[in-house]
Formats: sequence, C-alpha cells, structure tokens
Amino acid sequence: MKTPNKTKLEISQTIFEHIPKEAEITRIEFEGPALAVYTKKPEFLIEQGYIIADIVNLIRKRIVLRSDPSVRMPEKEAERIIQEIVPKEAEISRVSFDPSLGEVITEAKKPGLVIGKNGAILHEIIKQTRWRPRILRSPPIPSKIIAHMRHFLHTESKDRSRILRTVGEKIFRPMVYGVGDIRITMLGGFQEVGRSAILVQTRESQVLMDCGINPGSTNPLNAFPRLDTPQFNLDSLDAVIISHSHLDHCGFLPFLFKYGYDGPVYCSAPTSSLMTLLQLDYLDVLSKQGVKQPYDQKDVRETVLHTIPLRHGAVTDVAPDVRLTLHNAGHILGSSVTHLHIGEGLHNVVYTGDYKYAKTMLLEPAVTEFPRVETILTESTYGAPQDVMPSRMESEEKLVSMINGTLEREGKVLIPVPAVGRAQEIMLIIDGYMRQGLLKEAPVFIEGMISEATAIHTAYPEYLAREVRNSILHEGVNPFQSDYFTIVEHPSARDEILDGKQCIIIATSGMLEGGPAIEYFKHLAPDENSMLLFVSYQIEGTLGCRVQKGLSETPIVNSGGKIEIVKIKLNVDSIRGFSGHSDRRQIVRYIRRLTPKLERLIVGHGERQKCLNIANIFHRKYNIRTCVPDILETIRLR
Repeated sequence: MKTPNKTKLEISQTIFEHIPKEAEITRIEFEGPALAVYTKKPEFLIEQGYIIADIVNLIRKRIVLRSDPSVRMPEKEAERIIQEIVPKEAEISRVSFDPSLGEVITEAKKPGLVIGKNGAILHEIIKQTRWRPRILRSPPIPSKIIAHMRHFLHTESKDRSRILRTVGEKIFRPMVYGVGDIRITMLGGFQEVGRSAILVQTRESQVLMDCGINPGSTNPLNAFPRLDTPQFNLDSLDAVIISHSHLDHCGFLPFLFKYGYDGPVYCSAPTSSLMTLLQLDYLDVLSKQGVKQPYDQKDVRETVLHTIPLRHGAVTDVAPDVRLTLHNAGHILGSSVTHLHIGEGLHNVVYTGDYKYAKTMLLEPAVTEFPRVETILTESTYGAPQDVMPSRMESEEKLVSMINGTLEREGKVLIPVPAVGRAQEIMLIIDGYMRQGLLKEAPVFIEGMISEATAIHTAYPEYLAREVRNSILHEGVNPFQSDYFTIVEHPSARDEILDGKQCIIIATSGMLEGGPAIEYFKHLAPDENSMLLFVSYQIEGTLGCRVQKGLSETPIVNSGGKIEIVKIKLNVDSIRGFSGHSDRRQIVRYIRRLTPKLERLIVGHGERQKCLNIANIFHRKYNIRTCVPDILETIRLR
C-alpha cells in the first residue's frame, strides 16, 4: 500500500530526521522511480544498513544511496584502485562508469571474487573510491550494442541525470483529482496482429503500454498506432512500458521522442538492449528499401537515454497513482507480463503482451501469480480451435527429420528466423541433436543480427531457462558458441556458401521482409532439392506469409537493382511448435490458472475470429466478462 502523497520537502525532512549527521547527507533527489540520497560517506550508511531499511519501511518508497560527486575519486584513479583491490583470479574484463548514478560497473569472469566474503571487497571499493560498485559477469560473447549504449549513457550523464530528476518530480507530484475513472483505449493491436499500443488513463495519469509497428503494412494508417486520437496527448504522458523487443511492440517508440516526449520508458534490461538493436536495424532496412523513415538514429539514442530498466518482480512507482511490476512472459529474452496496481488497491490490470505458457529450451514459462488482478488483456495469436501446436518433442523431431532429408539429397536448408528468440532456440536444438548424432553433421551458417542478439542473450543469463543458465554460469559451456556454427561476417561469403555443399543457413528476417534471408531465398528458390523451413509466425501481408500459403513466383530486386521474377520450386514447410506464443490450449490454461481469479478479460493481438473464440470460451464456460474491442475503442474499467 502506498502512503498518502507527500511533498518532496516532507519526505526529505523525514529522511534527515532519521539519518545521523555523521553520514554527511548533502542532498535528496527524486531520481526516476526512486529517491536518491547523496552522502559524503556512503560507507557509513552501507555499514549501518538498518538505517535505510527503517526509513524505507517508514516512507514506503525505494531509496538508493549515491556518493556526492565531490567525494568521488577520478575515474582513471578509481579503476586503478579497483584493479589493485580485486584478486587477479576474478579476471576483470571491463570497468566502466556511470556518473549520472555514481556507479562503477565492473565486469568479471568470476564476479563472486569481486564481491568478496560478506561483501568485504565491495565495501572496500566504496570506502576507497566513493563509487558504488555494480558487479556483472563477463558475457561469453561481447555485445557491441550493450557497449555502445553504456558509452552513450556515460557521455550523456548530465542529461541522463536531468531526465531522472524530472521523471522523479513527475511521479511523486501531489495528486489533484484523486484516484478513479480508469479507462483504456486501444491504439493498435486489437482484432489484428501488429502495432500493439494501449493507453491507460486515470484522473491523474496516462501510461502507454507498448508502441509498435505493423511490418506487414505500408499504409501509415494501418502500420502505426493511432496516436491521432483525441485521447492521446503526448504532453500528458507519464510513462511508456514496453513488454518486449519485437518491433510490433516497440518499433514506433522513438517516434514519440522525435515529437517531444521527454518521459521515461520502462522495460526489462534485456529488452532495453534488444529493442535498441532491432530499432536500428529497422531504420537500416527502410533505408535500403528506399522507404521514408518515421524517425532516425538520434531518436533511438533519445529512447536509450530515457529508458529505465527494471528487474522482474521489482515494484516501481511510475505515476502518482500507478505502480508497475514486470514478470517473466516466456516469449523471448526479457519479455514481460505487465502488472499495473492503480490507486490504493482500486484496480489491478495485467497486460500479457506476447507470452508462452510452457517451458522451452530457452526460457521458463510465463508467470501466473499476482498479488491482485481484476482485468487482464491477453493476446490470442493462436486462439482458433485449430491452433493446437504439436509438443516440443514432436516439433524437434520434425525439424531434425526435414533437415536430414534435405541434406541427404544434397540440398540446402534455409531457416528464416527473427534474430531474437527463435534464432537462439533453433541454435540450441541443432547443436544438441548434432552432438547426440541424431542430426547429420553439416556446416551451420548464421547471418544477420543473430550473432549480436545472441551476445545479448549471454549478457543476461539470469533470464534464460535454468539448464542454459547453469551451463553458461556454472559449467562454463556456452551452447551458443558451438563448433558447428559459422558466423557469416560479410555478404561476400554468400556466394561460396550457395556454391558449396549441403548446409544449414539460419538468417534474418523471419518473415522474408528484407535481411540476408531474402538473398539466400532468391538463389535457393529454383532448387527443388533445397528447403525453406518456417519456424515462426508469418504476419498477413509479408512475403513469408505468401510463400507459406503456396506462392509460386514473386518479383524480387536483384543485385543490379532490377526487378526479376523468381520461380519458387524449393520445398516449403512450417513447424508451428517452436512458436514463442501460447497456443489455444496454453492460453486457456494460463488464464484459468491466474491467481487470484479475474473479473474481466479483454482479448487482442489476434485476428478478429481468434479474439472472439477465446472471449467466447471464458464468457460461456467460466462466466467471466469478456470483450473484444476494436481499434480506437475505449473501455472504462472503474
């Protein structure tokens, strides 16, 4: 429960009254969703940890300790001290600084040795450098995008500090009208798949959940969320929450910053890295296609600067009357089910985003337990009666059988994949079956953003399935770095691959909408011995969807820039069981197992008939109020 809305002055007075003068507190700032207490002696308050714990219990707000900038050691000197304090056996790979948070980020192969027994080394680092340490495990595969993001945040630390202060002041502003009048407006992603965007409004605040694009549409009216509705006011927006990094959920987000949004974006840490990667790639694809870009790289950088990553399970204030908690959704790395607690227990909304209610080789299943939930918004991508997927074992066996058959007739297997999630799942399966001798050994070529997306996966092993996590963290075996895999570093290598012997090619994009997969496809399309194997959902309107439905020929731009007609003679098949979405049975099982039981079900992220199918099941069988809204429809929850 939140305490009544207090002013910054009242909160500051409470903190000053309960912290001894020896701590030398210099200032107290609202810093995003937390209160930052700046001190000249951070080691004193860390050693007397109960002091801060008591204050948190008193004011019911999250407190972070920051050293006053005046006492922090210069960065180069601090790095030298850390290298001296930390045992060489820890194998530090990188030390970087975040001046906006007063943190020194230390990456090491053995992070436990950087922490020390009972945190002894951490305390010593704080005592000597006055920087607060954040310890990370060195990823087995370095990520360029994560390194670039950290460097950018470092260079823009002053602006980052300003943003966090502004966000904090807005979150903890005094309420004017009080809690009530909860409304949600569907701006995209209802009775369709793509451009997910949901506006949540109360008397006091406005929160946008997701802001995606529809990759299957070229008409802006259908490709982008309907931000032109009178209900949406960019200047009144308190926060944006991103469920996961697929472009149909985050691809339009930088557009908000292009037109002046200066507020926070909340998502998991992996989502922050992955969505930056995918947004930049989206711009690159549009540029190569000669299509007008809705935003540019500067707007993507602004998005990074305004993003506040959250841990799954952490409760966070995002507006005066709204608290947010993210939970694992099991869809892709970092994907989140969004739980909004509105008012002092007035109403609880759960937005599933895309979710998988089943354990996969890559991820644990979606979370079903929440403190309270009255309304749930669920996806229904596979909500039709016939949308019952084969088991994972059946799907893996079918994949192995098809690949073996193609390799035996000396053909090549092209598996177009989304760079995030499906690519890593297929890599794990191929590596595992080849190691067991059940899959014919052949070169596996990996091209596109897959290698960078995989590097990001290894940077956040705590978000992966238990077995993969343990393999990376405790056994020192990284299945993503298999000897069977060859990363295609440059397009010039494609001719040699295509002219060579049988092989497996895993390439982006998953729907044949640009990327290296399209280059391989146009060369392999006339080859009757080769195979195109879809392992992911094909959105209506994409080339992948048309090929999946039996397209016999298609115009494609050749290397000379001219359009040529390509005959499609290669074998085409699909394996549905690898989907990161829940099938019909899993959707029903998930909603039935939600605790506590809900009052209202709102169905979206699916074709109209699939939404209606899911809604009908729960209305008819379980007597739950259901709704299948259309785009621009507003529903009042309270």
